[in-house]
Amino acid sequence: MDIAFDPDKDAINRAKHGISLAEAARIDWDSLRYEIDERHDYRETRYRGYGLIDGRLYAVVFTFRDGAMRVINLRKANNREQRTYAGHD
Repeated sequence: MDIAFDPDKDAINRAKHGISLAEAARIDWDSLRYEIDERHDYRETRYRGYGLIDGRLYAVVFTFRDGAMRVINLRKANNREQRTYAGHD
């Protein structure tokens, strides 16, 4: 699957979370659990998901645009998110 992201947003994500949005390509998509993000009116369908990169759980926000998955945010999952994810096993 093609991964796309905004280079300026990537720089912000790296500074804030210490990881490039490009790393979303390494997510184990078989482990991904996601839902539609309806917290705000984004004027597009956005998804919030949790998946593993090298055995570590990450939170990812993405949408589909122009035939590619556009990554909006990527960060390590917090403790609450890890517990919730583990509870679904």
